[in-house]
Amino acid sequence: MSLTLALSILAGVILLLLVVQSLWNARKNTPRRAEPPSAATPQAPRMEPPLGGDMAAVPTPMPTAAPVASAELVDARRGGDAAVAAASAAVGLAPEAVAPGVEPAAGGAALAQAAPAPAPAVSAPAPVVRRGPRIDALIDVIATLALDARLSGEFIQAHLPTTRRAGTKPFLIEGLNAATAEWEPPAPGQQYRELQAGLQLANRHGALNEIEYSEFVQKLQPFADSVGAAAEFPDMLDVVARAKELDHFAMQHDAQLAVQVAARTAAWSVAYLQQACLKHGFVPGSVPGRLVMPGAEEGAPPVLVLSFDPQAALAEDPNGAMLQVATLSLDIPQTAEADNPFDTWLKAMSTLAVELDAALVDEAGRPVRPEAFEPIKQDLENLYRTLEARDLAAGSAAARRLFS
Repeated sequence: MSLTLALSILAGVILLLLVVQSLWNARKNTPRRAEPPSAATPQAPRMEPPLGGDMAAVPTPMPTAAPVASAELVDARRGGDAAVAAASAAVGLAPEAVAPGVEPAAGGAALAQAAPAPAPAVSAPAPVVRRGPRIDALIDVIATLALDARLSGEFIQAHLPTTRRAGTKPFLIEGLNAATAEWEPPAPGQQYRELQAGLQLANRHGALNEIEYSEFVQKLQPFADSVGAAAEFPDMLDVVARAKELDHFAMQHDAQLAVQVAARTAAWSVAYLQQACLKHGFVPGSVPGRLVMPGAEEGAPPVLVLSFDPQAALAEDPNGAMLQVATLSLDIPQTAEADNPFDTWLKAMSTLAVELDAALVDEAGRPVRPEAFEPIKQDLENLYRTLEARDLAAGSAAARRLFS
């Protein structure tokens, strides 16, 4: 064999290897896309309830995933994602189904014997329904509106302020039901003998200030005049001092856990990410770029939030919009300690890393290891005890409003 022929064969082999390697790299780096849906159409997943939405229309929550591994403790104060979605109405339980086995009427005995006995239906436990936000003296400043005569719920509703927000602070209006002697949001068909309004003292936007309190007074006074009520407002200086103290406490005891899930090689399409996460208990969020793991209560804030580029989420072709990273976060004050949110967050993190072939990194892109975050568990226990001592236990209605 001549030297020229040998070199030609060697060059051909090298060229072939380069082509194979190029094809292999291209295949490895091809973005991951969602699989086509199966013939059996699954039930539509539950969506995260919108703010102020009717919780009665939300189906039963999907089962939540259990633990995972790693994260970074970050301050959630001042502008974390407001994961709090308050329920606006309570729903009643459906009547129980009549147990099978009722004796058939005369003349139907033969038919009853021929037909097989139906298996008893196993009904899923009804989800716990969380009622809407209520005035709480712990986190609200309360203005009283005395009435000379009882007012109907319809009359009060017709004169409510068009917006119930002063600056960045929401306020609520309740009536003392003449029949039940309970404070509640005005409802049709009920009579009320006294009214009150509660303005939130602090939230993640900061403490209530003088301008916001003045706006509250300006909005509530016309309402009081329209319903014939005598409004009495607490002193502004005392209110602002209370707000600053509550805000200081909240700033010292507010935290989120967050970790980034980054693609190791091939990017994910939005459809692929959604398809993978839906298998592990996540459901579409109420805003683009969010997948959430619902809580045990209907209308409660999500336990976990997986956030990604909202522009990609709005793409016309979800299989064409590519993602390299998503952030898995846990808002500590929003979920009760008994629900084990920390363990759920850890497990979800590990599960998604395997499912998506992803690395777990912090905000600076440094790899994180689950073992390094064991001390967080003790820190969280101390935080839970401190919140409980202030009657602001994590997952309580007051805590959810304060840390929102």
